[in-house]
Amino acid sequence: MENRNLEQERYQRAAKRVKQIKGFYTHALVYTVINLMIVVINIQNLDVGESYFQWHNFTTLFFWGLGLLAHGLSVFVPTFVMGKDWEERKIREYMEKTKSNRWD
Repeated sequence: MENRNLEQERYQRAAKRVKQIKGFYTHALVYTVINLMIVVINIQNLDVGESYFQWHNFTTLFFWGLGLLAHGLSVFVPTFVMGKDWEERKIREYMEKTKSNRWD
């Protein structure tokens, strides 16, 4: 019975991880598609002789790119900030606190 619970817990963790990775890939795909559309629209709206390389043409790409970078880091490098198995340690800590019925 305990082996079955352990296997189910491993499955749930794996499913959660796959969901996080899928969320990042979806975010990256939407980022790429939308920013390509913005580039095409901006190029079409250029005046004759006007250069595309102006700051306002890259603001969405840049700031959304920072958000995408942060998302990627949170998915693929979570142990960098919190350490390995941080979430599991916190869960166990709170489970122990609930035994004594205190949430400090």
